[in-house]
Amino acid sequence: MTGALCEFLDGRWHAIRAEARQRLAELPPPEEDLTTEQHRAVVLAQLQELAKAGYPEIGFPEEYGGGGDVGGSLTAFEMLGFGDLSLMVKAGVQWGLFGGAVESLGTDRHHDAHLADIMSDRLLGCFAMTELGHGSDVQHLRTTATYDPATEQFVLRTPYEHARKEYIGNAARDGRMAVVFAQLITGDEHRGVHAFLVPIRDADGNPVPGVRIADCGRKGGLNGVDNGSLWFDDYRVPREALLNRYGDVAADGTYSSPIDGDGKRFFTMLGTLIRGRISVAGAAGSATKSALTIAIRYALARRQFARPGEEPDEVVLLDYRAHQRKLLPALARTYALHFAQQELVQTLDELVGENPVERSDDRRQRELESRAAGLKALTTWHATKTIQICREACGGAGYMAASRLPRLKADTDVFTTFEGDNTVLLQLVAKGLLTGYQQHLHELGTLGMARFVTDQFMGAVVERTAARSVIERLVDAVSGQEEADFADRGWQLKLLEDREKHVLDTLARRLRPAAEEGADPFEVFNDAQDHVLRAAWVHVERVVLEAFVAAIERCPDPELVALLDQVCDLYVLSAVEADLAWFQGHGRLSASRAKGVTAAVNDLCKRLRPRIDTLVDALGVPDAAIGATRHEPERQKEQRAGDLSG
Repeated sequence: MTGALCEFLDGRWHAIRAEARQRLAELPPPEEDLTTEQHRAVVLAQLQELAKAGYPEIGFPEEYGGGGDVGGSLTAFEMLGFGDLSLMVKAGVQWGLFGGAVESLGTDRHHDAHLADIMSDRLLGCFAMTELGHGSDVQHLRTTATYDPATEQFVLRTPYEHARKEYIGNAARDGRMAVVFAQLITGDEHRGVHAFLVPIRDADGNPVPGVRIADCGRKGGLNGVDNGSLWFDDYRVPREALLNRYGDVAADGTYSSPIDGDGKRFFTMLGTLIRGRISVAGAAGSATKSALTIAIRYALARRQFARPGEEPDEVVLLDYRAHQRKLLPALARTYALHFAQQELVQTLDELVGENPVERSDDRRQRELESRAAGLKALTTWHATKTIQICREACGGAGYMAASRLPRLKADTDVFTTFEGDNTVLLQLVAKGLLTGYQQHLHELGTLGMARFVTDQFMGAVVERTAARSVIERLVDAVSGQEEADFADRGWQLKLLEDREKHVLDTLARRLRPAAEEGADPFEVFNDAQDHVLRAAWVHVERVVLEAFVAAIERCPDPELVALLDQVCDLYVLSAVEADLAWFQGHGRLSASRAKGVTAAVNDLCKRLRPRIDTLVDALGVPDAAIGATRHEPERQKEQRAGDLSG
């Protein structure tokens, strides 16, 4: 059964996952006592080995020697999350961000000149977007690129210290070129943020004149990645340096674009770079699976305290309900996020061939961007929380470097803030949800607003799910039932859907004063920011549940369906339990029903305990990604047996 479940989890790109497991098994485990420079050298060497093996070719266009398989490429990045995460990040910078920007934002002249070298690592590059003073606020970056028609060059300038490019991967040591995001100025017109492909080092590795580079230094983790800072001192680059798919400048300085409006063009450009967030979420999921595998296998071997009257036999840690409570709900949530991630990758793969300029209905693209932002936030926060739980669950053994847990904790910590700060990303999700009725703020009263949000807007949200007909059938089956069984999937779906509707409804009420005469819209929004973040969170939790339901629906094996049903129950009921105060306070659950949720979670932990080997092994974590912690208890047990016999 384990093999069948693993294959089902692997999904469409199972061959890529299998090959990645084999590749990871051949890599030596990362050493713990490397200096920063040693670690960087090891990671660069491994990156070059990946290039030789053809790893980066999966997602690049076929006409340049790639495989044209975007979903496969994202899956391969996800699998790198089982190994040294510095290698995953370095690969993500080189092929996902740098190479992805050249491919998505450039045109033939950039593709012909650079894509083959980017895939082969002959050209190492950077993705220079973030500035010290403007991290999440990309639209208002301060680096400028002013066009000079007399020389047909752009002049890149860092106007003051907080405009320097900061935390840029590959910049401190290995990068030779950078995709630099800057405010394009031509004539007297500011055309917003555009991307430029510029050299930052010469053939000998020295900074080119006009570019200053500094090493960000040692970090809390990911020290195999050479993060650096970049400044541009009136640095001149040719007109052709502009990545001009969505905006171009003629020799005389005339600006043109296939997209009307600077705002729409900006968001179209960023939308093409969505793969970074999806990759981070996938790698975070892999790291979480590694931590859970380490902690659960340890808990299956480690014994502590004996049952009364049964000395000297001690109880396995995972037989304690408190220990199950630590690990099994986290495992269930990991399964749920896995299926949501899988659905996201599939959707991107379907959309990638469409031209965003020509697309008449970009609703799916906006939905994809929102889902990517929301899942990246929830998955990386889940990784941070779960890895800490796993460390504690292993006691002192989990604090040993050999367990891998300290390294996982350190390396994933930054995931919550790079590729978009999670708090900002949830605001992006919430604003996307609110877009549907912003134009009606002036014309709808309170009751009309509530009706619009409930009847029109929420209908559109539910319509976006992957298993619409299944969801509607399950929800309709429990309409009017207040005391449905906790395992009733329709009741679970309706409960989370109802919570989302209510939160969005009340958020709309809190934001409505922004439309009143004399109101300060910023203050109104700022005062409701807690509600904004909550609206996004409950929306994504509902989406994750529906992705799980869709996965179960397409599973052909009845035995697997029965097992996944229980895992899904544990995911949703543990999520409800975590928010019991809201469900009780808003009359969705009585006090007795709320107690019943906790009892149901306990019961599910007990019922899933005998199946835990199958659930953990099916995650497919390569043995090379599992620390030495799991071997320690066996040695202790053997020593104890020897002591007793002596």
